[in-house]
Amino acid sequence: MITRREFGQAALAASVITAGSGLGGVGRAAAQGRLTQEELLKFDAVGNVTLVHVTDIHGQLMPLHFREPSVNIGVGEAAGKVPHLSGEAFVKAFGLVAGSPQAHALTHVDFAQLAKSYGRMGGLDRIATIVKSIRAARSDKVLLLDGGDTWTNSWTALKTNGQDMVDCMALLKPDAMTGHWEFTLGEKRVQEIAGTLGFPFLAQNMRESEFNDPVFEPHKVFERGGVKVAVIGQAFPFTPIANPRWMIPKWTFGIRDEDMQKQVDAVRAAGAELVVVLSHNGFDVDRKMARLVKGIDVILTGHTHDAVPEAVKVGTTLLISSGSHGKFVSRLDLDVQDKRIKDFRFRLIPVFSDWIAPDPEMAAKIAQVRKPYAGDLARVLGRTEGLLYRRGNIAGTLDDVYTAALLAERDAEIALSPGIRWGNSLLPGQDITFEDVTNGCAMSYPNCYRVMMTGARLKEILEDVADNLFNPDPYYQQGGDMVRTGGLGFTLDVAGAVGQRISRMVHLKSGAPIDANREYVVAGWASVNEGTQGPPIWQVVEQHLARVKTVDVKPNEAVKLVGA
Repeated sequence: MITRREFGQAALAASVITAGSGLGGVGRAAAQGRLTQEELLKFDAVGNVTLVHVTDIHGQLMPLHFREPSVNIGVGEAAGKVPHLSGEAFVKAFGLVAGSPQAHALTHVDFAQLAKSYGRMGGLDRIATIVKSIRAARSDKVLLLDGGDTWTNSWTALKTNGQDMVDCMALLKPDAMTGHWEFTLGEKRVQEIAGTLGFPFLAQNMRESEFNDPVFEPHKVFERGGVKVAVIGQAFPFTPIANPRWMIPKWTFGIRDEDMQKQVDAVRAAGAELVVVLSHNGFDVDRKMARLVKGIDVILTGHTHDAVPEAVKVGTTLLISSGSHGKFVSRLDLDVQDKRIKDFRFRLIPVFSDWIAPDPEMAAKIAQVRKPYAGDLARVLGRTEGLLYRRGNIAGTLDDVYTAALLAERDAEIALSPGIRWGNSLLPGQDITFEDVTNGCAMSYPNCYRVMMTGARLKEILEDVADNLFNPDPYYQQGGDMVRTGGLGFTLDVAGAVGQRISRMVHLKSGAPIDANREYVVAGWASVNEGTQGPPIWQVVEQHLARVKTVDVKPNEAVKLVGA
């Protein structure tokens, strides 16, 4: 654990941070004890186009804590490469300094201690301040693009059917967006919102299932700084697999890289000088797409929540990854000449909420949309003695609170919780509010099931999720993290063959190996099956916290990881 003395020394050392970091002068500012808005937003402008990118906000209007993963495993060609670095390896790769603002924002190292020093991050009113500042400086050169996972996954978003986020994002005036969790609002609601946005919802890879017609515009051409910029949308390709198919019965998705190539060729032929793909594929999928599809200048990637402080070059394509939960805003300045990028500068702007002034207009709108639910949001349900977090390939302590609640309140032997990546982190000693709980589970299919499953079926489920996550071909990775388990231990061999990654399954309470033929009482939530019966997960967790009062969850060691 870093001490206050070490914190001060690290901040001072940050003054020598290498120029290669896309976070720029933040370290120098901290070293002088003045992490200011001016320093956070400082940028040496270049060129004639500025792309501003936000993605994976997941309904979060307010500042929060969000711990980056301690485990982020890459497989196949991605093994050991960005973004599959964490902790000290990440710090070393990008020339950061332990304890610096950059290291805290981008890694899990000493997270709880440093969070007390640097405070919360994000907040749409702070993002509004950043966007307005960039627009004031760059005028007609700016394109603001939203990568999706915006309208859902908070309590207010759930209660308003996404309208709170739509109304607040309207003040930012995005130029275009694409989507993923938006589709869990259902076809009718998504079409209804898309028709009122005032800017295009882009998705070249979506089709109506009956006649294969496009559901949304595939691309939009803008003129910025005298440059014709084509923006092509790419919605999450595996939505009907990762989320309930019955919510979007008339829509099909897919990667469709051949169609992407046709889109790129078409906009180039029509005079586009810069081609930008606004994607929710996930980093590794987009890295592969950048190799296969020729003529893309920039991919703004989302879905996997990776915050990368430098632009990653794949051939001639720049790959930009802007994190999640409103923690970062990406700014990419481009000098476009003769249909080529001659020069660029990039900065991943960390949204340190205590040092960036809230935009008054956005702050007022946020207060307005939250007011009807303020009482519920502030209700204290319990307290945590340890750090609660969600993000990580294998496990998270917040998920362990959910699985403990399922085991106890649903009288189950084994609990399953989806490997979703969203939900804020809670520091040791912090009260757990209803908002904290629902930030990790507010969705349109929250019902908790209680069923009988054989040991063989349990293994089949774990194997299927493991292959979705660790298949060496990115085009077969369907997103998310490993399903979280309660009452069940196992060994996961990342390098194993399909169907052979899971072994040594153990029922933790009895210590007995899982019997393939025996049936176990299994409780879980977020089933993609229509008509799932049971109470919503937040009700089960609230009931559990009312009984135990305080949780002290230690990192889960029941899952053994090998082959990584």
